[in-house]
Amino acid sequence: MRILSVTAELFPLVKTGGLADVAGALPGALEALGAEVRTLLPGYPAVLAGSAVAGEVAALPDLLGGPARLLAADAPGGAALLVLDAPHLFDRPGNPYVASDGADWPDNHRRFGALSRVAAEIGLGRLGPWQPDIVHAHDWQAALATAWIAWAGDPRPGTVLTIHNLAFQGLFPPATAAELGLPPAGFRVDGYESWGRVGFLKAGIYYADRLTTVSPSYAREIQTEAEGMGLHGLLRARAGDLVGITNGIDEAVWDPAHDPHLPAPYDASTLDAKAGNKRRLQERLRLAPDPDALVVGVISRLTEQKGLDLLLTQLPVLLGRGGQLALVGSGQPWLENGFRAAEAAHPGRIGCFFGYDEALSHLVQGGADAVLVPSRFEPCGLTQLYGLRY
Repeated sequence: MRILSVTAELFPLVKTGGLADVAGALPGALEALGAEVRTLLPGYPAVLAGSAVAGEVAALPDLLGGPARLLAADAPGGAALLVLDAPHLFDRPGNPYVASDGADWPDNHRRFGALSRVAAEIGLGRLGPWQPDIVHAHDWQAALATAWIAWAGDPRPGTVLTIHNLAFQGLFPPATAAELGLPPAGFRVDGYESWGRVGFLKAGIYYADRLTTVSPSYAREIQTEAEGMGLHGLLRARAGDLVGITNGIDEAVWDPAHDPHLPAPYDASTLDAKAGNKRRLQERLRLAPDPDALVVGVISRLTEQKGLDLLLTQLPVLLGRGGQLALVGSGQPWLENGFRAAEAAHPGRIGCFFGYDEALSHLVQGGADAVLVPSRFEPCGLTQLYGLRY
C-alpha cells in the first residue's frame, strides 16, 4: 500500500509541537507493517537545508502567485519526502505559521491551500510517476486536499484526515474561496463553509473518507457541544467514520538510556544517575543548585488551552514549598511576559527558555522531578507520555 502523508511540520526538520513528532514517527511504524510512505512537506528554509534533495519531480510555473517545484528528498534517517519548494509562500524565517510580531502570516490561506492542492494532484496521479493509494492529511493545513480529491470523482485514492487539535481550524474570509479556486457550490454547510467562513478543517471533516483523532477519549469529546468547537454536529453525523487512535512516541528518539541530550543517561535500574541531569538542568536555566528542591518541568505552548495562565497564578504555592520551575516554550506574548516577570522576581527559583529547543526539552524530561501539564483540554498529550518514559 502506498501512502502520501501531508503535514505542515515534521520532526526533526521543523517542529512547533506534537504534530511534528507524530508525523515524523508514523511513517516508520507504517513501513514496518509493509506500507510505502512518502511525506509531503512545505519547503521552509529549515526543510531545504536539512534534507537531502534528490531532484525535481515536477515544475509548477504558477502556484498561487509564483513559481514552485516539487522536489524528491530524504529526511535525516532516510524517510522519503516530497518537498513543495515555493519561495513566495515558504521562504521566510521563524515559526511556520506566525510572523515575528506574533500574528498569523496574512497569506496562510494561500500557503496551506497550495500545499493541499499539490497533495491532491499527487494523489490523483497528475504530478510525477508515483501515485498513492491513500492520502493522509494532518490537521487543517492539509485538510483541503481531501476536498479536492473528492471533487475530482473516481478513480481516486482513499483519504484520511487526522485531527490533532480541533481548536485550530484554518478559518478564512469568504473571498478566500475565489482566490484559491474553490468551487462556489461548495460554500455551504454541506461543504467547506464554516459559520460564514471558509473552513479548511471543516472541509476535511466533511469530505474525507475516514477521520481519526489522537485518542479515543478525544474522539468522544469533540462530538459534544462543550468540546466540539462548533463542529460537534458534523462530527456526530460522521461518528461511524471517526475513530480515536492513541498517539505513541518514538522510543528510539525518547529513550533515557541512550539519549544524547542527557549528560547522564539512565534506565530503571540506574535512577540515581538522574541527579546529574538535574544538576545540568539547574545550571542551564540558572536555577539554584539545590539537589533537594523539587524541580517541576513545563514544556508547552504558552496558551490558555495549555493552562499556563493557571500556573502563573499558582507560582506562589510552588515556590512557597521550596519548588523550582523549569519552563521551555513560547506562545502568547502576555503569558511570555508574565513568566519573564516571574523569573526576574525569583532568580534561581524560576528558569525560562522562550522558544523551541529540542535538546533542552529532552534535558527537562531527564532532569526534572515532575512534569506539569495543566491543560484545560488535551487531545492526547505527548509530553505526558515522554514524562512516563523518563
